[in-house]
Amino acid sequence: METLLLDAIRSLILIIEGIGVLVILGGFIYSTGVWLRGLRTVESHLAYLTFRRRSVRGLILGLEFLVAADIIRTVIIDYTLDSLLMLGLIVLIRSFLVFALHLEIEGRLPWHPAAPE
Repeated sequence: METLLLDAIRSLILIIEGIGVLVILGGFIYSTGVWLRGLRTVESHLAYLTFRRRSVRGLILGLEFLVAADIIRTVIIDYTLDSLLMLGLIVLIRSFLVFALHLEIEGRLPWHPAAPE
């Protein structure tokens, strides 16, 4: 019974990781398509900024799925000190990456309000 549950959880983890990868790839493919169409209609710099913003959003959302899968794996399947330290490092790197990406695309720190348009 326990191995059946662990196998189901491992399958769930693989599905969540797959969704994360698909979200990242889908975000880049969608962003690239919008960017290529935008090159014909708007200024190329504006199209590039829109491409960056859309692709980073897909990357951040995909990372959320991948981190969720790592948390499930660490807490339920591989609960060792090494895996906890690795998870902490992954979450730390991911947090820094999201912070840096947010600063890159928004041009402001996350806790500063957006400028009125």
